[in-house]
Amino acid sequence: MEGIIFIVISIGAVILGYSVDGGGIAGLGKLAPAIIIFGGTIGAVGASFPISDLKKLGAILKVAFSKRKVDTPNLVKYFKQIAFKTRKEGLLSIEEMISGDDIDPFIKKGLQMVVDGIEPQTVRETLELNADLIDERHKIGIGIFDAAGGFAPTIGVVGTVASLIVVLGNLSGDTSSLGEAISSAFIATLYGISSANLLYLPIANKLKRYNQIEMDEKNLITQAIICIQEGVNPNTLEEKLKGFLDKKQLETYEKKDDTGEES
Repeated sequence: MEGIIFIVISIGAVILGYSVDGGGIAGLGKLAPAIIIFGGTIGAVGASFPISDLKKLGAILKVAFSKRKVDTPNLVKYFKQIAFKTRKEGLLSIEEMISGDDIDPFIKKGLQMVVDGIEPQTVRETLELNADLIDERHKIGIGIFDAAGGFAPTIGVVGTVASLIVVLGNLSGDTSSLGEAISSAFIATLYGISSANLLYLPIANKLKRYNQIEMDEKNLITQAIICIQEGVNPNTLEEKLKGFLDKKQLETYEKKDDTGEES
């Protein structure tokens, strides 16, 4: 939701600045430039990606405008508890803990492989491969909006050139409205640059950041599972995983006792 708010703020700032400088708001609402820019951008993006990727656009937008909740401190605490349990009761003791549907599928897959006695190297390679596949899927959505951000300004110039051709073609007639016609021609450029920098590229950057957060989370999970399988001391595992926490997360983690409750 905050993503939508900031996009509205940025677009509103452009409109407000335009009006403060003496521009009429009605002058921004030109149908022809909108058709050229948004239609042209949609067409160019559609030609750049298979339809199977474009069908995921709704889900991609939902991810971009949803707040992603990642409780990394609690994740570190969870794996420390798992490490204590396996060290005391053996790896098979966690089988019941991972049998529920509420556990993260990535964690469940990794711990189940550990319980099944799969070689550590195979476990690591499997989890890393799964993380890479998730990363590749995310890059499809990022690529769509990056492409739109690249196409829109160029199509904006095309729209402006097309409008100027019409203006120049009518020079033999009444030239009293020439200034207004030329001004309107540049609306296409404004639409192209604005849509790229206030909409498409910010969404792409938001998706990139969310992807990085998830990849860091997957890396933490992979490291934790391998350490548990190798029988690393729980306190050593904890110190290793705390390296994934930023300063604020570390402060949150230190305030929690072994039950995960605030002390």
